This record gives sequence, C-alpha cells and structure tokens, in this order.
Amino acid sequence: MAGRFETWIGNRYVRSRSRNGFVSLISAISMLGIAIAVLVLIVVMSVVNGFERELKDRLLAMTAHAGIEDVDGELKTADALRETALRNPGVRAAAPYVDGRALLVSGREISGAELRGIEPELERSVSGIGEVMQSGRLDELASGRFNIVLGVELAEALDVGVGDKVTVTLAEGVATPAGVIPRMKRFTVSGIYRVGMYEFDRRLAFVNIADAQRLYRKRDSVTGLRLSVNDIYAAPEIVRDVAREHGELVLVSDWTRVHVNFFRSIRITKSILFVILMMVVAVAAFNIVSTLVMVVKDKQADIAILRTVGAKPSSILRIFVTQGSIIGVAGTLAGVVAGVLIALNLESIVGFFESVLGIKFLAAEVYFISDLPSEPKIGDVARIALIALALALISTIYPAWVAARTAPAEALRYD
Repeated sequence: MAGRFETWIGNRYVRSRSRNGFVSLISAISMLGIAIAVLVLIVVMSVVNGFERELKDRLLAMTAHAGIEDVDGELKTADALRETALRNPGVRAAAPYVDGRALLVSGREISGAELRGIEPELERSVSGIGEVMQSGRLDELASGRFNIVLGVELAEALDVGVGDKVTVTLAEGVATPAGVIPRMKRFTVSGIYRVGMYEFDRRLAFVNIADAQRLYRKRDSVTGLRLSVNDIYAAPEIVRDVAREHGELVLVSDWTRVHVNFFRSIRITKSILFVILMMVVAVAAFNIVSTLVMVVKDKQADIAILRTVGAKPSSILRIFVTQGSIIGVAGTLAGVVAGVLIALNLESIVGFFESVLGIKFLAAEVYFISDLPSEPKIGDVARIALIALALALISTIYPAWVAARTAPAEALRYD
C-alpha cells in the first residue's frame, strides 16, 4: 500500500493541476528537453553509422579487398599468380587489371581520368561495378571493340551518353617526322555507372583489359591482380600468404591500408560526437533538478500534511524520486521513438527538404558521399537510453532528499 500511494502522488505531481499549472508546465519542459536531446543523439549516431557503412561498401565495391602489383608495374606472371591466389582457401576470386592515366576528350569538353582495363566476367567477382550500371552493360567491354564505361559524373562533364564517341589521349607520345605527338584512340561509350561517390563517378573509367594493354603497350603484362576474400578483416594476412607462396618480389596492399584513415577518422568523430552530445543529454536530465526543487517549494504544505498524518521521510523521498523518474522515462521513451523514426526515414526527409528548398545539403563536388545515409543500431539506441535514464534518476536524488528533510512545523508556520 505504501508503494502504491507514493507512486500515485508522484504521478499526480507530474500532472499537477495547481492554480497556475506551473508545476505541470516545467515537468513538460523537462520531458521535452530530454526527448530532444535523446532524439538528436540517436539521429547523429545513426548518420555516422550510415556514413561508415556506405563508405565501406562503396570503397570495397570499387577497390577490392586486396591487391598485388609488380614493383615495376609490369606483372608478367599474372596467370600463375592468379592460380596461386585461387588455391588459397581465404581467396574467393581474383582478377587482373591494367591501370593508367588518360585525358578524355569529347567535342570541346576535356577531363582527366584513371583508365582501368578489366576482364568483365572476372571483374564482377571482385567488385560491384556490374551492379551499379545505370545504362548499358559491362559485358559490352569486349576485346577489340574499344568500348568504354564511364562514371555518371564523368559522362556529364564530357556531355556524352551511351553510343557517343570519346577520344582517349595518353601522355606518352609517338615520334613522327613532324615531331612527337600524343597517342590517341577513339572509344565508344557503351555504359554509364553510378556508385554514389564522387571520387569514383568523376575519375574512373573502364575498358577491356586487352584494349588497355594495346593502348599502354604492355603486351601480355598487367598492372596487378585484385583479390576478393571471404573475410575482409583477414585480408592483410591472406594477401601476404598469397605473395609468399608465389615466391616473386611483389607489392601487396589491402583495404585496411589504402583507406584506413577514412575509417579511423569516422570512429574518432563518432566517439567525440557521442561525448559532446551526451553532455547535452546530461544538461537536459539535470533540468529535472530545478524542476523538482521548484515542485518541492510549491508542495511544502502537502509535504507537511503527509508528514503530520504519519508519512515517513523515506516515503516523501520516494514520491519525488517517482516524479523525477516518470519525467526521465517519459522523455527518454519519447526521444527514442522519435529518434528511431527520423533515423529510419532520414534519407526521405532530407530528399523532401532538398526538393522543396531547391538545395543540395551534401554537394558531390565537396563531400566524398553525396547522399545522407542513416543506420540506427540497437546497441547505440540502448546505450543512449540507459545513460539518459541513469542521469535522470541521479538528478532526482538531491531534490527528493531536500523534500524528505522538510520539517512540518516550519512548512505550516505561515499557512
């Protein structure tokens, strides 16, 4: 019975119907403060998680899990190296490639690009380029047809589409009686892809590996071998094992080395943001202190009457702890529900405001990812909710202790 009456009174104080409704108002403001702080923290953490996920997926889709190159850039034993790699149980697929720089010209439009020669069927097994084709097909990159696949941003810069011609110009020249002139070759645009990362969509173009070998005069050699592994976190060990088994002097790399700074900066940023925004939650939670202090002042007569009819100081303490707990729980639950709903629909919400306002929040020319991804995680949401609840409960202790020490005679002296 004691527990019931304390809970009932604490709940009544939250929904106080006093003369000016002030107690009810400040309780609502405290709830709203906690809800907004929790909401913001959940949304921000979800956006950081989304950026990390998108960055990892898109980078690994285009750069492969690991790579092996010759020290001179002329790998002549690609077939033997590929067989060695495929014998490793940790390797899922391997594909040779030719890399080079080129200048792409279409009419009056000029753009530099990285030209990558690939075997379409093998490339599908080590990257996701085949899954991000917007128009055309990767299979059109057949040997001798001199077709080219461009990123959507590069195609827009050159003002070309599928079926148009692009002139590929190399820095290496050809000696003629008239002097040294650049080597050039006309390619037909057979496809356009979109990864969603400006770095790739604007700078990378694909051709058939045989066409790239003729263009760069590599004959039967390639630049290197790209590997897809079963466990991406074991990529450093797997690629080293393959290189040692091959027995020749080669250069090895993996996604943890090439892009480690991106993922490290995201983790650091996430930790810093969590600490900073948790301070906002703490400020909102500690507003409960001021709320309960004012409630205690407002309810001095009630406390005195309860003490007079036999309520113990511990009962008074529990009444105000209950009130503060209700504020904290209600605010936290409201913030969690609203934060998760916004995080799950953030891309649609941002897209709506971009269309209404006519602006782009993340310009592709500036940011590595032009979309605003969001990925709420249960672990993050639970941690935020538990910390917010703990701070709210801690905030109730001092005001409740002050209420429990109220002397009935002093409180009723002027009533």
